[in-house]
Amino acid sequence: GGLILFAIFSLVMDVFKIGYYSSFYSCLSAIKIIYPIVQAIFVIVQTYFLWVSAKDCIHVHLNVTRCGLMLTLTTNLAVWMSAVTDESVHKAHSKLKKNMTEEIFRWLLKVGMRSSSADECNCNSQICQIFKNGYFWLYPFNIEYSLFASAMVYVMWKNVGRFIDHHSHHIQRLKFRLFRRTFFVGIMLGLIILVSGLGVLILYEVQVNSSTESSKKSQALTMYYIFNIVCLSLMSLVCIGGSVIYRFDKRDMDRHKNPTRTLDVALLMGAALGQYAISYYSIVAIVASTPRDTISALNLTYALLMIAQHTFQNVFIIEGLHRQPP
Repeated sequence: GGLILFAIFSLVMDVFKIGYYSSFYSCLSAIKIIYPIVQAIFVIVQTYFLWVSAKDCIHVHLNVTRCGLMLTLTTNLAVWMSAVTDESVHKAHSKLKKNMTEEIFRWLLKVGMRSSSADECNCNSQICQIFKNGYFWLYPFNIEYSLFASAMVYVMWKNVGRFIDHHSHHIQRLKFRLFRRTFFVGIMLGLIILVSGLGVLILYEVQVNSSTESSKKSQALTMYYIFNIVCLSLMSLVCIGGSVIYRFDKRDMDRHKNPTRTLDVALLMGAALGQYAISYYSIVAIVASTPRDTISALNLTYALLMIAQHTFQNVFIIEGLHRQPP
């Protein structure tokens, strides 16, 4: 389900890119227009393949299957790196164009920054701007789709020729009742936090990017940090509570080999390293900077809580992954 959700947004992004690049067919190479078309076909075929075959443990043509799956995995990683690079170049050009005059920007493109992008082409029409802004904001979905598909293909690759022990193969059917008290409260609180977070993010982006007054920008930053500090504090408390509940659980730990769980733990720890690094550099910058105002104090609290929350959350999730079913 998550893969299909990201695939739909990736296809929408490809449509926007095709419309945007088609506006510059006279000053762009044909490969720029062909690439999103091929990528859309790849997304459709791969999503269908994973939807049909994700649960298969293949025991015939093992070498050919492993080769095909590894080729698919590396293709997804290449698409991921391409999307990250394109998004970074787009942000760099937007920041440069915002801080310089049009003549200087065009001169820089001519002398040394003329990449394969369409920034040097004129984009004056309203529909062209819609296509440009649309595919730029949809880049994160394409990045997540590539990572999502890479993880699923990796698990399939690990499962090729694998035999599962019958005594460790549990089939558990979860009975989900929407209006059961605990489930209902959790879902409602989660939706409230999600909607509130989107609202705060939109207000923050609008006030910081559109306002020229420093007081309004300070208010936006204060609102942003306070909201995130409250959310991180609640998440840390909940994760600590979950870990305490595990101590009273009488179920045994599942120590059997499981490629999916191993990948989950590796991705979880790897993703947390990036956030740890960001928080660490933020703490160093805040401590070394002067003067230390309210926003600096909020930023420091936010960075410390981010480290604590990721640590407690990872411990809680990893313990939960190794629990035997009831």
